[in-house]
Amino acid sequence: MTSEHRDRVSVVTGAARGIGQACATELARAGSAIAICDVRMADAQAAAAALTVQFGIAARGYACDVSNWTAVHDVVEMIARDFGRIDHLINNAGVQHVAPFADFPIDKYELVRGVDLDGVFYATKAVWPHLVARGRGRIVNIASVQGVVGSPFKAAYVAAKHGVVGLTKVAAIEGAPVGITVNAICPGAVLTDLIRGQAADLAASFGGGISEADALDRAFLAAMPTHRFIEPAEVGALCAYLCGDVAKSITGAPIPIDGGWSAQ
Repeated sequence: MTSEHRDRVSVVTGAARGIGQACATELARAGSAIAICDVRMADAQAAAAALTVQFGIAARGYACDVSNWTAVHDVVEMIARDFGRIDHLINNAGVQHVAPFADFPIDKYELVRGVDLDGVFYATKAVWPHLVARGRGRIVNIASVQGVVGSPFKAAYVAAKHGVVGLTKVAAIEGAPVGITVNAICPGAVLTDLIRGQAADLAASFGGGISEADALDRAFLAAMPTHRFIEPAEVGALCAYLCGDVAKSITGAPIPIDGGWSAQ
């Protein structure tokens, strides 16, 4: 275990699994204490306990619906009291719904926007005064390649992730004078439950008649010149790097880790 982030506290949303868990793991490996926020308390606490066992760092789990401003504010204040400080925020919590534009349910649009975009704003706003008080902070937003390109059947997700990239740029400009960097990681297809869960809806949206595996290939791998799914640990390592002191001049950047998807 390295010690680059020893004595620092990282808040990671949606960190009980997938990319969020990978980000929390790499930050813990570098010595950071970890506050895991997830919608289910049991999942958050289990993930936190695993990090403590593996790396010997302080970690706690918190239940939080990031689409609710009051809930986000209250849990951030609780984390600040429990750990005595906040140094990093990783906005990772996300949901997805896949459907043709004309059939896209309004409630699903509002759900995706609420978690994927509003949640980023709420968490950033809640931690901001804590970072300003320290004179240093790192915010890493897990956006998506679909924050810089479009894809069919994902109106809500693409809109939200483009919004995250925009929020990243605004926060980076405002944070620069007070030592806060804000960046957006834009992954391509990372094989997580969020991706696996789209397979059936994608197959249906393509008109049926294809397997779920073929639907995933058509929707994701065909767009990536590397033609392979990205490992969550790849995103986690980039996240930990962006939180480090050596990355102090990187801010406002949407950074692709997408196998060449956005280069085409």
